[in-house]
Amino acid sequence: MNRKRFLFLLALPFVLLCCQKEAEAPDVNTPALSYTDMAYGNDARQVMDIFLPEERSVEHTKTIFIIHGGGWTEGNKSDMAEAVTYLKKELPQYAFVNINYRLASNNAVNVFPAQEEDIKAAVNFYLNRSAEYLVSEDIVMGGASAGAHLAMLHSYKNDPGRHVKAVVDFFGPTDLVALWNEGVIQQWALSAAIGSLYTDDPDIYVNSSPLNFITDQSPPTIALQGGADIIVIPAQTTLLIDRLNEKGVKNELVYYPLESHGWTGVNLLDSYSKIIAFIKENVE
Repeated sequence: MNRKRFLFLLALPFVLLCCQKEAEAPDVNTPALSYTDMAYGNDARQVMDIFLPEERSVEHTKTIFIIHGGGWTEGNKSDMAEAVTYLKKELPQYAFVNINYRLASNNAVNVFPAQEEDIKAAVNFYLNRSAEYLVSEDIVMGGASAGAHLAMLHSYKNDPGRHVKAVVDFFGPTDLVALWNEGVIQQWALSAAIGSLYTDDPDIYVNSSPLNFITDQSPPTIALQGGADIIVIPAQTTLLIDRLNEKGVKNELVYYPLESHGWTGVNLLDSYSKIIAFIKENVE
């Protein structure tokens, strides 16, 4: 072996090690970026806002996905803008994605599982560009009401790569069969989104229930519930916590006895505080 080749081979491990360390470190020259209404599909509703922090890296920068509510038939990502702004300030090292999805209408258009498929498409679109965005493939899924349902459904059912490291459930439906049996209000909302009555198509209710896909490998979950909620009743969250405990999945219940379907003020700030602490404990 000639002397030059010997010296090259001797130096190669150190070169590779330096390159690896450089890749692992956040890029201090990387500015914050945002993309508004980034399309992840062909429908006008299939768009999302992406917020990338400065000094991010593929190894260290995780992403929090936020999904709006509205009974799967209304709502907009703008409804979650305030939450995104607050969480960005408190978790500046995270990227954020705020998702729109197709809305069900007329008991026939964009009914289930259109919303489930949209969340899966949005997450895949983003993760497939993780190298371009300089983010890791570790994510947190969170949402409110119908959005929380979709966050849980994706996390427990549609994440074979186990990219989801934590779930944030703001009063989301967990068992659609049990929810159907609660009364007329719930039946009206569910049939409008699903496009059929439970008695006509029970399988879609079963297959759209996050509770049915929880295993001992499911990600840690924090659930926030109001005790006076008459839409997504507290029993839905009780079922969730019981199943998570049964499977040995780490979880936390935050219960506000006097709150209904959503809250503001001191309790909302308390919710944010507990969510942030839960994420830091389970994802950092």
